[in-house]
Amino acid sequence: MKMLINSPETVVADALRGLAAAHPDLDVDPEARVVVRKGANEGGRVGLVSGGGSGHEPLHGGFVGPGMLSAACPGEVFTSPVPDQVLRAAKAVDSGQGVLFIVKNYTGDVLNFDMAAELAEEDGIRVQRVLVDDDVAVTDSLYTAGRRGTGATLFVEKIAGAAAEEGAPLEQVAAVAERVNKASRSFGVALSACTTPAKGSPTFDLPDGELELGIGIHGEPGRERRPMMSAREIAEFAVGAVLDDLANVAPADGPVLALVNGMGATPLLELYGFHAEVARVLADRGVPVARTLVGNYVTSLDMAGCSVTLCRADDELLRLWDAPVQTPALRWGR
Repeated sequence: MKMLINSPETVVADALRGLAAAHPDLDVDPEARVVVRKGANEGGRVGLVSGGGSGHEPLHGGFVGPGMLSAACPGEVFTSPVPDQVLRAAKAVDSGQGVLFIVKNYTGDVLNFDMAAELAEEDGIRVQRVLVDDDVAVTDSLYTAGRRGTGATLFVEKIAGAAAEEGAPLEQVAAVAERVNKASRSFGVALSACTTPAKGSPTFDLPDGELELGIGIHGEPGRERRPMMSAREIAEFAVGAVLDDLANVAPADGPVLALVNGMGATPLLELYGFHAEVARVLADRGVPVARTLVGNYVTSLDMAGCSVTLCRADDELLRLWDAPVQTPALRWGR
């Protein structure tokens, strides 16, 4: 496989150096593997820290900045950040108002963020944790106990970030993040496997003419493998799975935030065409769409495919979603 890298061993550090050069408004430490919003510990705001394995960009480093994350901790490719990274980030962003850890539900992430929380509290930093577990495809996968954390991470980070920017206390920011997670569901589809720099070949075998329904963002198996389907058929399956799981989430008749997310190798031509089918299915099901994002936000290296994330949003969540944000990958209102 051809890759635009120097070596597998330096790929994450090289990417972080590039992020620093492109966005001087961030404090990026390529060696310590921490991305911090400048002035994050000023202004008396709650700090928001998230992170996970690299390879899902722009998640999480691309979401650091005003109105969203205070810091992000990128691990090696598809590998959780270590507790020291997370602790370093917590110390960098703590203004005395406490720190919220936003953690995708993968075993390594959960263990390492929990350990970092214990260390931070020993140092006098108040920490709360919110677990993102929005994937309806499978439970108890190769990497998780319970549902996986995927596209809803973006919704949680944006809306909780807006609450923190407004000066909400730690308990309120955590409660808003929990509400968003409980109101969000996702479903992903793979058309091809991804290739990690270290392996240099596809991480799993997906024959020509087949797709994987319910794939995870690390290439974990999904619900089932089927012959290739049309965008219309995939949208009906994915949106149906999400809405069925959201059926008991209040308000059941309210509008949704919709994310049509590319997995890294699917062009926007296809993603917008797929979104047309998603919008059709939602209209047919009587679900109003309040806001929409289409693009690559929570990726899996060079995997071809997409995911759909829906969040039932009330007036408060919509207001926080619309609040200004200024990050490398998400920006509006300023």
